Amino acid sequence: MGGLTEVMDRVLAAQKLTIAACGTSWHSGLVGEYLFEQLAKMPVEVEYASEFRYRDPLIGKEDVLLAISQSGETADTLAAMREAREKGALILGVCNVVGSTIARETDAGVFTHAGPEIGVASTKAFTAQVVVLTMMALAVAQRKGTVSEERFRQIVEELWRLPEKIQSILDQNDHIKAISERFTYAPNFLYLGRSINFPVALEGALKLKEISYIHAEGYPAAEMKHGPIALIDQLMPVVVIAATDHTNEKMISNIEEVRARKGRVIAIASEGNEEVKRLAEFVIEIPETDDVLTPLLSVIPLQLMSYHI
Repeated sequence: MGGLTEVMDRVLAAQKLTIAACGTSWHSGLVGEYLFEQLAKMPVEVEYASEFRYRDPLIGKEDVLLAISQSGETADTLAAMREAREKGALILGVCNVVGSTIARETDAGVFTHAGPEIGVASTKAFTAQVVVLTMMALAVAQRKGTVSEERFRQIVEELWRLPEKIQSILDQNDHIKAISERFTYAPNFLYLGRSINFPVALEGALKLKEISYIHAEGYPAAEMKHGPIALIDQLMPVVVIAATDHTNEKMISNIEEVRARKGRVIAIASEGNEEVKRLAEFVIEIPETDDVLTPLLSVIPLQLMSYHI
C-alpha cells in the first residue's frame, strides 16, 4: 500500500474524507474522525460499510474514501470501496494483512503490522488502527499547516511514550481482575464516554458482548438522560471513561446521576482525577497523555475487563 506520499496532493485537495468500516474498525474510524477534524481540519464522515453499499452515496472525484479492515477481506468494506471507486473517489486503506484484497485494490494506504489475531474479539487491531490514523492525520495536518511544529512534535513524542504507559495499565491486571469478578452476575452493562472517548465506550461494550456474551451498550454520556437512564439501578454496572480533559466536569455530573439511581460506577480515570475517584465505586487509573491519544490508553482496561468477566 506504500503510505500516502504519492497521493498526498490529492488528499490535501479533497473536499471530504469518508471512512468506511465494520465492527471494531468502525470504532477506530470514529476516533479517526476526531483526529482528522481536530488536527487536519478536514471534514469527515464515518460510515458503516454495510450501509454505504445500499445507498447512492454522495461521493465523487474530489473526495477520499478510507477503508479500514483488520483482515483486508471484509466483504462489506470491499463493496463500499468499489462503489466509491466507480464514482471516481481516491481509495485509501488501513489493514493488517499484506497481500489482502483491500491492500491490492486501494490506491494507497498503510499496513498496521499488528500480527495475526488470536481470536475474533479484536483487541490489538483497534489500538494499531488508531495509531495509524493518528499518524495519517498528523501527516496531513503538517502538510496543510493546521498544526504548529511544536504541537506536531508534542503528539509524536507522546506517541513514543505510550508503550510504557500501556505497560503501567497491564501491571494493574490483578486489580482489574478483582473488579471484574464482582460483575459476572450482571445481565447488562452501560458504557459512557464523551468526545474522542465516546468510540471507546462503543468498543468496550462490543468487547464485552463478544467475549462474555453479556448485553452491553455504549453511549455518548450526554445521551444517557435520553432513554438509558431509565434502566439504571443497583443491578446495572455503568462503565464511565473519565479522562481528564475539557469534558471532565460534565462526566462528573453524569456519574452523580448514575449514583442517584443506585447504579454501580466503574470509572476509567486519568491519574489525579480525584473528584471521579471520590464518586466512583471502582476506579481503574490510566496515565495522563495528550487528549487526542487517550483512546489508546482508555481502551486497554476495557479489553482486560471483558476478558476477565
